[in-house]
Amino acid sequence: MTSFRLVVFGDSLLDSDVEGGVDRLCPDAPVPVVDVLAQRWRPGGAGLAALLAARAGHDVVLVSALGIDPAAALLADLLAAHVEVVRMPLRGATVCKVRIRAAGRSLLRVDAGDGRAAGAPSCGRLASVLRGAEAVLVSDYGRGVTADPVVRDALVGLARRVPVVWDPHPRGAPPVPGCHLVTPNETEAVSFLPSPFLRSPAGTGSMPTPASGLVAAAALRVWWRCAAVAVTLGARGAALATAAGCTAMPVPGIEVPRDCDPCGAGDAFAAAVTGALLATSSVRAAVAAAVCAASQFVAEGGAASVNSLPTVPPIGPSPVGRAQPVGVSAMDVVAQLRRRGGRLVATGGCFDLLHPGHLSLLRQARALGDALVVCVNSDESVRRRKGPSRPVVPAAGRIALLEALEPVDAVIMFGEDTPAALLETLRPDVWVKGGDYTMGELPEAAVVHRHGGQVVIIPLVGGYSTSRLVAAARIRGGQRPSAGEGRTDEAAG
Repeated sequence: MTSFRLVVFGDSLLDSDVEGGVDRLCPDAPVPVVDVLAQRWRPGGAGLAALLAARAGHDVVLVSALGIDPAAALLADLLAAHVEVVRMPLRGATVCKVRIRAAGRSLLRVDAGDGRAAGAPSCGRLASVLRGAEAVLVSDYGRGVTADPVVRDALVGLARRVPVVWDPHPRGAPPVPGCHLVTPNETEAVSFLPSPFLRSPAGTGSMPTPASGLVAAAALRVWWRCAAVAVTLGARGAALATAAGCTAMPVPGIEVPRDCDPCGAGDAFAAAVTGALLATSSVRAAVAAAVCAASQFVAEGGAASVNSLPTVPPIGPSPVGRAQPVGVSAMDVVAQLRRRGGRLVATGGCFDLLHPGHLSLLRQARALGDALVVCVNSDESVRRRKGPSRPVVPAAGRIALLEALEPVDAVIMFGEDTPAALLETLRPDVWVKGGDYTMGELPEAAVVHRHGGQVVIIPLVGGYSTSRLVAAARIRGGQRPSAGEGRTDEAAG
């Protein structure tokens, strides 16, 4: 079993910076005109924290809610090369944050999207992730992942055996008891303090702001029943409270420009302190290392310096102007079909080494409705199902071939062992599988039926199997087939 050292739970966003120049005001309003030079996209929220942890050299799994709209497809693309994503279903549109910037300064931020987590990940995949976790970061952005009962129960269990770092959000759920470290910023720490800690000693009922981050850290450690609280203080470092007492953790001698961009500093701190706890049992040493890492991150340009995907205008949450990301048209197909009252058909599988059996399945599936969406296993998902030698054709190639087929209206990728979470969002009228399955062998059938859909099993075309093709090719090349190769495979195999 693969050992996933660092697991990130939380809400992922799609962030973008629109960079331009300003040399005039708008003629009809006293506002600057930004001439756009470039637009860059990157993961935000828990996605950014996971990306930073992966770039520090850790094996990272991100458990997060992702939708199937174009923004979600781009977000998945940006994460795919760095972390494994275990999807939770998302209700609503992906949250997108666009900063309009000129000369290295932000002029305006435009937020869009109302998406919230709408259920837990598949139990089997979550159980595998939990078994391999050696440290956990909870990156809460108030979009429901940390409020899910299954996720919270899992985090309670994890906190008993591995370090759990919780980066909280004012609109999020409270940290579970037993966390190793909770990391609010100074403003958040004050807002989290319950009324008993805010009242003056004289009992007048007034609610003054705490004199320092140390006061807030000490109070919140008791309130949250955690081992330690580190309140981040920006350029002043952090205030750490443990059972042994309170300590100020100043910024080391790193030169940070006065006009620096602090965006992402909190995520950098949280990712760094979680990674440090994999190497040391000392919370104080881990916080000191994280203060240094976050300061260096800001000095190097903050979130704007994160390597990201450049594109061009127009401005907005939809990633226009780049090569079409995986699954970008699926949401459009579904939305247009629903508006005109059409019948949605979906099917799924690995679709490795396309053969006539695949084409027959797809043609018959398309004939059952007005549009066909194909759900394709990611490369990692195929390896879990078929073994380390598969897929023969990587995901990008499999998707490109499917998109070129006449019966297929849209393709979307999923990383779990089954497409059940994806079907919670798609809610097809008909779900089609190849004839080597029975109804009882399809765990996703319950999801389809719950939303009023039907499951159709289509007979296979005899004589065609991807596994047989792979085995035959190896025999012809003088190799022995791998275990399990040569057996009959599903038409979508």
